[in-house]
Amino acid sequence: MNPVLRKVLSQGPLLCRAQSCTQQLPVWGGVALTQERQYKGAPTEGIGRWKHLLPKEVQKKKYDKHQMQSIMAATSTAYGTLNVNVSGYDMTTVEHYAQYIHNLCIRLGVSVAESYALPTQSTEVMLMPEHGTKMHVDSILKTHRRVIQLSSLKAKLCPILMDMLMKNQPEGVQLSVKEHTQADFQARFKSRPELEGLLAQISQ
Repeated sequence: MNPVLRKVLSQGPLLCRAQSCTQQLPVWGGVALTQERQYKGAPTEGIGRWKHLLPKEVQKKKYDKHQMQSIMAATSTAYGTLNVNVSGYDMTTVEHYAQYIHNLCIRLGVSVAESYALPTQSTEVMLMPEHGTKMHVDSILKTHRRVIQLSSLKAKLCPILMDMLMKNQPEGVQLSVKEHTQADFQARFKSRPELEGLLAQISQ
């Protein structure tokens, strides 16, 4: 290569760098203004940002205390709010029978307002020996209860529903149907005497 051309090419980048460095920026109030960023609006703008990739956090709703729903009154052609109570010692059998009642009511077009479990009751069976007076605990029986709450059950459909429930009732499971009352709603919650005592002391 020509030595003159080689010298010119080697000095080209240096000349460009010198020209770019010698550019004078406007001065405002004694402070030089920086050049406007050239990458704004380019496809590479925003590389490295990650906060917009995270899903938006949904604020959790504050649930109030469970309030009692209004009790529907009976009419000439339909019953009001009814509770179908299922109880037994085997939790699996009770749960499956309650699910069967719930699905059967849906198939027959009976509106199910609620389906819930009541607190488990424990019963101690005491045993007294033949030659003695001291009793001891022989076994503990746990009673599991489920409630399926029906609303506006038609009077014509009630005998058919009850007949199907009684024919498919498993052994060891008790079935009862009664009208819903406020006492039934309060039975859903476990009593806390310690908390009630503290609240009574605060209110005094």
